[in-house]
Amino acid sequence: MEAGVALIIFALLVLFAFLGLGAWATVKVVGAAKRGVDRTLTQARRTVEDTTLKAKSFGQVGVAGALAQLRLDLRTSMRSTQQALYQGVRTDSSLKESIALFERLSAHGHELDDELKRLEQEPDRQRIAASLSDLRERVTKITEAADSLRWAARDRARQFADQDLDALSAQIEVESDALRDWSRESVDHLAAAAAEWDERQAAGAAADGAARGAGETGGASAAGAGAGAGAASGSAASSGSASAGAARPAALDPAAPAAAYPWQKAPRPETTT
Repeated sequence: MEAGVALIIFALLVLFAFLGLGAWATVKVVGAAKRGVDRTLTQARRTVEDTTLKAKSFGQVGVAGALAQLRLDLRTSMRSTQQALYQGVRTDSSLKESIALFERLSAHGHELDDELKRLEQEPDRQRIAASLSDLRERVTKITEAADSLRWAARDRARQFADQDLDALSAQIEVESDALRDWSRESVDHLAAAAAEWDERQAAGAAADGAARGAGETGGASAAGAGAGAGAASGSAASSGSASAGAARPAALDPAAPAAAYPWQKAPRPETTT
């Protein structure tokens, strides 16, 4: 009975775990879909606003056209800078500080854009016309700051790309020169030849050592065997040394003159005239 109750409790726990996992997955999917829809709606609304501002800047004159042009310039500069910074930070983490500065600048940009949007609905055109110079100055400050950040990030990325390309070109030139030098043996062949030469030298040294050891062993045995014979014939050698010296042939005597034969001609004296 207790085993059945435990099994039922375990089954309920597994069921609740699966239900919780399914609910969590559903929330995640719904949240992702909602974010996708919001992003699509924001992009569509932004496109509609930009198209409307372009139409107003070209189709209207006076204060309305000037306000539309100011908003269009501000939005275009801020959007381009945001895109450049957020794309560049994926490969260059040093742009994080630039993004923080851009976020602070974006707060001023949104505030100015909202103000320009409210002024489009303002009926007092004379007051708006009087404040246009101040509005242009503020827009110019924000757009110049945004443009400075954007171009600095692009210059940094281009400089790194140029350095990488120069290093790659130098490596390719070295490799190309090595591939064209077909008259020189490869490093593997040279290493193999050096190893073979070392093996031959070692084999020759081993053979010389073995031959030298065998010669020393044979000389020692011959010296031991001939020691007794030398002692026995010492007296005979000493008695016959004088007679052997007298009986030495004349051909072996360096002081004896060379033998003359009848067919040899007498040498002619050299003439000095």
